[in-house]
Amino acid sequence: MAYYHLDLARSAAQTELARSLAALREEFDLPTAFSPEVLDEAERAAAAVVRSLPGNDRTDLPLVTIDPPGSTDLDQALYIERGAEGHPDGFTVHYAIADVPAFIAPGGALDAETLRRGQTIYLPDGRVPLHPEVISEDAGSLLPHVDRGAYLWTFALDADGAVVDTALERATVRSREQLTYERAQARIDAGPGAADDETATSLALLKQVGILRTRQEAARGGASLRLPEQEITVTDHGYEVLTAPPLEVEDWNAQVSLLTGMAAARIMLEGGTGLLRTMPPADADSIDRFRARTRALGHPWSERQSYGEYLRGLDIRDPQQLAIMHAATSLFRGAGYTAFDGDAPEIAVQSAIAAPYAHATAPLRRLVDRFVLVTCLALRHGERVPEGIRAILPALPEAMRESNLLASRTSNAALELVEAASLHGLEGQEFTAVVVSGPGPEQEEKARAQGRLPWGEVQVEHPPVLARYEGFAEAGSRIRVVLVRADMATRTVLFRVAGQAPAGDGAHQDAPGPVD
Repeated sequence: MAYYHLDLARSAAQTELARSLAALREEFDLPTAFSPEVLDEAERAAAAVVRSLPGNDRTDLPLVTIDPPGSTDLDQALYIERGAEGHPDGFTVHYAIADVPAFIAPGGALDAETLRRGQTIYLPDGRVPLHPEVISEDAGSLLPHVDRGAYLWTFALDADGAVVDTALERATVRSREQLTYERAQARIDAGPGAADDETATSLALLKQVGILRTRQEAARGGASLRLPEQEITVTDHGYEVLTAPPLEVEDWNAQVSLLTGMAAARIMLEGGTGLLRTMPPADADSIDRFRARTRALGHPWSERQSYGEYLRGLDIRDPQQLAIMHAATSLFRGAGYTAFDGDAPEIAVQSAIAAPYAHATAPLRRLVDRFVLVTCLALRHGERVPEGIRAILPALPEAMRESNLLASRTSNAALELVEAASLHGLEGQEFTAVVVSGPGPEQEEKARAQGRLPWGEVQVEHPPVLARYEGFAEAGSRIRVVLVRADMATRTVLFRVAGQAPAGDGAHQDAPGPVD
């Protein structure tokens, strides 16, 4: 996998960056250390859970975890085998989710603190965890070679990857190995003959199931965005941004998580109580604007294609198609949480997934998953959902809305800081970039009338910065831009199309040609 590294070796910029990153915690009023009361409760809960794991022993399953490098809060472990009852050509998917509910006493100090935090917030200089580390990175984490409690989902799939049966139970499990995405991809790419063991077989089947589930997604009209990911990491030279398209194994693994979330939603809708992740369909105007953008960029979206099928066919290595993928974010808006107890909600579908869906696979890092797991287990076994769960469900959508907003704002600010630091001192230099969103005709006309340059967004090729630019340029074109400003104090980066300037500044305003 190719990564682009931002050169942050300039010591002055690094020092200022470190101070600015630390200041984000205060600026966004992020939770500080856990109180002694919460820590004490977590310590006692961790000790008690380790002593009394579920009596249902499934440590025979050769589960593995697949996560980014350095992860210690491991929510999921996976094992897939060929064949399912009544479907010898199908698959059995075993998916263990960390048993976080076992650590949380309803109404206790830890319960209240997790409700306040909502989720783990990840920053370059450390995380702000949802749970104390004794739970999230130790007793509750599905670390390898140790027994852990889990909510164990077992799915029977037919030969086409469709779900024919779902089971859910609490069990004691033991992960055999902690894999990174890169390591898992390498083992899959090596082929079945490279290692004749259960993990190699399971990983090979993950590829098959992932491909089949992607086809299932296409058949129901679902879609997903595949944009290059930007991740801030720490190296010997300071903070860097790494960017690369997602590996195939990440998509295949995500399909198992989606499968679980859809099963959870189905259980809760049938049981009449639960919490869904919902998103309304894109409105007609947004679809029309997106279709117009695809035509302008030379890859028109056919009326006969679902938008999921269309997006899956895009090659984001091509500048025009990358610009289309960025533009597709306009169709993925309005996601939220919907609680219900009784009648099913009016909007019960997550439109991008094209099915009812719930968050159920990351309870160490996200609050709602804990409540979804407990609800699903009760309903799956014909029991009444605990009153404490039913009482808190209506408050969870707003708690998660606020938490998601805070996490997004903090993450964006951290990325903007690192990008500004990476470019600090390089003002006036030229860079090659791809226009991911350019000004429309109306914006261009208005800008010309006012004697100024219109705004757009470019993806700089190296370093990999996504930033605003001013100038006239077509979306999808590869152009040269000049760095105008890289300011850590305001977290702003601004480029200008090379050779262009506002009226009166002595430069022409003609749209540039593409860069070879």
